[in-house]
Amino acid sequence: MMDLLGVAAVLLDASGRIVLWSPQAEDLFGYTAEEALGQYAAPLLVHEQDWDLVLKAFAEVIETGRSWSGAFPIRHKDGSTREVELRNMRLLDDRGDVYALGLATDSPTLRDVERDLALSTRLISQSPIGLAILDTELRYVAVNPALERMHGVPAKDHLGRHYREVMAAEKFDEPEAAMRQVLQTGVPMVDQYTLVGRSPSDPDNERAWSLSFYRLEDPQGRVLGVADLVVDVTERYQAAMEAARARRRLAVIADGTARIGTTLEVEQTARELAEVTVPEMADVVAVDVLDSVLDEHSAAPADSPVLFRALAVRAAYPTEAVEAADPPGHLAAYDADRLAAQCVRTSRPMLISQADAADLARIAPDGHAAALLARAGVHSYLLVPLTARGQILGFLGLTRARNPEPFDEDDLTLAAELAARAAVCIDNARSHQSVRNAAEILQRSLLPDHPPHLPGLEVASRYRPAQASYEVGGDWYDVLPLDGDKTALVVGDVMGSGIDAAATMGRLRAATSAFADLDLDPSQVLQHLDKITSGLEHYIATCVYAVYDPHRAKCHIATAGHLPPVLVRSGKHPELLDLPTGTPLGVGQVPFETTTFRLDPGDQLVLYTDGLVETRHHPIDERLETLLHLLDTPDPSLEQTCDRLLHELRCLADPDDVALLIARTHPLTAAPEHP
Repeated sequence: MMDLLGVAAVLLDASGRIVLWSPQAEDLFGYTAEEALGQYAAPLLVHEQDWDLVLKAFAEVIETGRSWSGAFPIRHKDGSTREVELRNMRLLDDRGDVYALGLATDSPTLRDVERDLALSTRLISQSPIGLAILDTELRYVAVNPALERMHGVPAKDHLGRHYREVMAAEKFDEPEAAMRQVLQTGVPMVDQYTLVGRSPSDPDNERAWSLSFYRLEDPQGRVLGVADLVVDVTERYQAAMEAARARRRLAVIADGTARIGTTLEVEQTARELAEVTVPEMADVVAVDVLDSVLDEHSAAPADSPVLFRALAVRAAYPTEAVEAADPPGHLAAYDADRLAAQCVRTSRPMLISQADAADLARIAPDGHAAALLARAGVHSYLLVPLTARGQILGFLGLTRARNPEPFDEDDLTLAAELAARAAVCIDNARSHQSVRNAAEILQRSLLPDHPPHLPGLEVASRYRPAQASYEVGGDWYDVLPLDGDKTALVVGDVMGSGIDAAATMGRLRAATSAFADLDLDPSQVLQHLDKITSGLEHYIATCVYAVYDPHRAKCHIATAGHLPPVLVRSGKHPELLDLPTGTPLGVGQVPFETTTFRLDPGDQLVLYTDGLVETRHHPIDERLETLLHLLDTPDPSLEQTCDRLLHELRCLADPDDVALLIARTHPLTAAPEHP
């Protein structure tokens, strides 16, 4: 402070001569020591009109010893007048001589310091910002009232104590280390740490404080300690947390939009919903639907227990809470007092922020499950109905155990958003499944059973519908006994999917059977089928039609845009038949050709649709080579060959219907082999 004010010292003897002149006096008045020493002070430093006043005040100090102070205009060496603040006092040496000591400083500078000090004092005492001064050993030197309130500790109980004596919690390890670093480096840390907790002044609410640290030094650079500033940033912290929650909610919704409903399978959609919500929203999640949603014939009376079919259960970690949920596929009946039953009957969500034993009893399907939930530490529960197009489909159940935060209204809003999207996807999937099931039933009803006895021929066949996320197609096969011990072998594929394709396939199969009875050449049969297909709106189909005559060991065959059959001769490698491909049925006005070749006992003819071999990721030639390679290994029976081909080829093939028909010749006199 003395250095800042630049206090000048001037000593006068009893006659008023200057006998001591400090360097600060030279700075303040402009005279060097050589110029000032020995001079009378009044003529040198005071304007003439002020001499009487100065001499009177000087005499009073010398004679009475009464000190004098105040502001006074002083003449500077350059002739200007300077307002200075003076303090005068009498001094007595060991010889009894009397002197007058004057201490002077620039008045404007002093006024600035006084204002700054008053302002600082007011700010420190009245500011809502907590402020503490700690020495180099991190002992409290000063604490303002705001920090007293924050800490809940009086200022007197701070002073002299170490920082960690007052702030003993483990979370203050880092701030202590930060203050030591500031003391060492001098680099301030501003708003570097945010602490969250409860203050003794507001124990019911969680608050947040930002900490800043500054090193304190004197004008010579000597380290005095560190200033600790504590700012209540609860509103900013809450806004940031809310923004972070909003971002997480948007991220979960975006994730759900991308991941839920990737297929037209009810179970897969439920699993996708569970995967999106764990662990982002819940520790354990269960997705259940009403059994009547999956089976329209299972509707129960309104006063009976509600039947739920569990579709998915997922947990963020191993927990007994999973055992309390019904496993996927399980059918459970919930009485009216259970929350799940109430949720689907009222179409309203259920939010239990703090679940007690009574709540767990209403959440769990039975007492044993409630005990498991209690042991798992379940403390909060959220139940959201799955609603699509005004119909209740089931519920989404969310559980928190290890996650300490209870569910709140924001969680409810987010869960409802995800449940709404999943419900529409589940409804679409079940509607599609219903249509698909009808098409598959129709298609299977149109496929034939093998005749009990075929002269000179043994056959095996398979039909596999497309995967559940795709509609049933129009693939078919047929085995038709003809006059003269002949047998017609047919495999075809109507382009398209669904009930219409299956119905078209049925019409073509019926027509094929009718034309086969006329004992027509294969090319003629295809010609007639082509005319029929041309009249079926936009449908086209591929087909291969073969007739085997066991008396002549001859096979007559024609194709309409179909993949080539495979001929497997005894003791030789399988080969693709080189046949005129022909155009698909429905193109019209393109002739078909019949090819004739010999079939000896033990030879096999393999007919199939493109679903067996075609994929989006492999060239068709490569897939046909794989088929030939598989057929190069004989099986004990044709049934086993069918199963092996489907197993080896369908795992890579794109989802599509498959019709497969294998015929093996044997001597006409031999009894047919039955698998």
